[in-house]
Amino acid sequence: MPTRTADAVWNGGLVEGTGTLKTGSGALNLPYTWKARAEDGAGTNPEELIAAAHAGCYSMAFSHILGGAGFKSKTIQTTAKVAFEKQGDGFAITKIDLVTTAEIPGIDDATFQKLATMAKEGCPVSKALSATPISLSATLKK
Repeated sequence: MPTRTADAVWNGGLVEGTGTLKTGSGALNLPYTWKARAEDGAGTNPEELIAAAHAGCYSMAFSHILGGAGFKSKTIQTTAKVAFEKQGDGFAITKIDLVTTAEIPGIDDATFQKLATMAKEGCPVSKALSATPISLSATLKK
């Protein structure tokens, strides 16, 4: 398996500075700022990118686990909410809430919930972020 890369360039001090985040594939080349991270400024931020990675990874892991159990998903839509908060003298990612809604023909809710939880526990990004509390709300769409 390949190793994935991303680069960050930051210019200036924390509050007034600006930066650029770029993925090795070239799929992303985005500005980021402190205001985008701590307020409602333009650009992206590390937490938003973590949320995107987690939502994408979880949806893929859930699809894989469903397939292994004999189910084929029509759709899996996941939102990851990454909380960034002041803690002591610094900041921390304090929790991640995964919210998923999926349309899976032929599955009952108990099996759906069990497999959704397995996906949360088995998702590689969930494993990488395991030091942070991760919650899951899974809704079966009928």
